[in-house]
Amino acid sequence: MNVRELAEKLNLTLFCGEQGLDSEITDGYTSDLLSDVMGNAKEGDIWITLQTHKNVVAIASLKDIAAVVLVKNNSPAEDVLKQAEEEGIPILGTDKSTFDISGQIYEIIKGV
Repeated sequence: MNVRELAEKLNLTLFCGEQGLDSEITDGYTSDLLSDVMGNAKEGDIWITLQTHKNVVAIASLKDIAAVVLVKNNSPAEDVLKQAEEEGIPILGTDKSTFDISGQIYEIIKGV
């Protein structure tokens, strides 16, 4: 499944990174601790977090994350949007809680 398909199924808001919407999602990772994501997320993961600062984009780029989903109506600042756009990383948003969106993404990716 690619980022575009998942975003459409879950009605996620696209903040930026349209050029990365065709990236394949291989798995998911949920964490707000940046060092945890750096140490454990894998290439192709979709990352679910409430963090909205520029370091999110840096880590997503470093780990080749397919996309970032911001929860609970959080939205990124302009500098974050600019950096994510330059890196081609889709930043998506939802009003759902971390728990709810993680479960929904899990069900879709794993085909449960």
